Amino acid sequence: MTNIVLTLVLSLLVYAVSGANPSACTGSAQQCRLQRLRTVEPTRRLDSEGGRTELWEESEEEFQCAGVAAFRHTMQPNSLSLPNFHPAPMLVYIEQGEGLLGLTYPGCAETYESQTSQELSRRRSSQMAQLQGERSIRSDQHQRIHRIRRGDILAIPAGVVHWSYNDGNEELVVFAVVDLNNHDNQLDRRFKAFFLAGGEPRQEHMEGDRERMRQRRSRQQRVGFQNLFSGFSEELLAEAYNIPVNIARRLQEDDSQRGIIVRCQEEMRRMIRPDEDREEGQRWLNGLEEAGCTTRIRYNLDTQRESDFVSRQGGRVNIVNRHKLPILRFMDMSAEKGHLFPNAMYTPHWSMTDNRVVYVLRGEARVQIVDDNGNNVFDERVKRGDVFVIPQFFAVTSKAGNEGFEYVTIKTAMPIDVLANAYQMSLRDAQNLKHSRGHQSFLLSSSRSAS
Repeated sequence: MTNIVLTLVLSLLVYAVSGANPSACTGSAQQCRLQRLRTVEPTRRLDSEGGRTELWEESEEEFQCAGVAAFRHTMQPNSLSLPNFHPAPMLVYIEQGEGLLGLTYPGCAETYESQTSQELSRRRSSQMAQLQGERSIRSDQHQRIHRIRRGDILAIPAGVVHWSYNDGNEELVVFAVVDLNNHDNQLDRRFKAFFLAGGEPRQEHMEGDRERMRQRRSRQQRVGFQNLFSGFSEELLAEAYNIPVNIARRLQEDDSQRGIIVRCQEEMRRMIRPDEDREEGQRWLNGLEEAGCTTRIRYNLDTQRESDFVSRQGGRVNIVNRHKLPILRFMDMSAEKGHLFPNAMYTPHWSMTDNRVVYVLRGEARVQIVDDNGNNVFDERVKRGDVFVIPQFFAVTSKAGNEGFEYVTIKTAMPIDVLANAYQMSLRDAQNLKHSRGHQSFLLSSSRSAS
């Protein structure tokens, strides 16, 4: 009898591991059985006080195949994208403008001090000395702030709080891809953002209980951006941060009418400027600088002298990977920016280790993608603002139009453990397969006039 019970328990365990959740091992492969690929348009637009956010639907077949989500921020001058974090890593490309980016790493010291606060302290120091009983002014300490500009690729790890501020004179436009399949994301494959302030504008006008329930279900099914502090009690927040209850109440305020991008007071223009000389001048830093709290998160893809492939008649390709930006080795992501000259061609090629999300920056091109059966699953003329996905191993070729073709590609690499199990090889062999092959591409000039 004991043997029968033991056999039954073991059978149930085997079923629970292998049968109850087959998608854990095969879900990604099943979602990439696409008969047709297409360009994907944003499906949602959130208007905020200081700009707008456009979101691509992660449930689209192409995005399900790649395991990613994508969004685009357009920030007006003197506007702030409110602090938030994501449960998965992401790469951000600066399409237009310039500004400041702040990141807050959990457990890292606040080693930078606001110059504005320093000047204020010096200016008032003599006055403060004469006033007895008055508290001294503390300078504004914070973690490093980065200068960002057009052409930058930014690596933001999972769980790191970040904000951005447009201190320029034109709109700041950023395009971001979030790797939902990354091992850091232990939640589901839905796009999530945890905001520390503000929130998505809510629908105020509803007609009856039925409409209210429908709106509630709709919000639950889609991504929502709300202040996470609003879910805590005022008393616990006040005790946790050792602040008065009225200040805790301010943290919880759901000022959703302003949205997630807000206009700033004029004083924000005088906030600390990042140490640009240090960031630009020390491209290759020592091991301590590249570790933990001080690691670099920015690389400019417009740097022509560091292009990986250059053809005088065809164009150039600049790749950022773990060698140029070491933080990417922990994120399993990389990026590529290509510029094809008018009527130049990118010969057929494919990737063994990653899915690719392509965002068209300028110009146009005819792009063809072929699957494993030799079927042409994508044959379109893509233009500025278009987004399309190239699944792993699918072959692709492109021919630029009369005005050339410029694009940026975000790549989400397959984890080494997945490669090792898929091809029944050791972890060392899987690592060699993933990293030692390098990138191969061929840029050709036009052999004939455009038809």
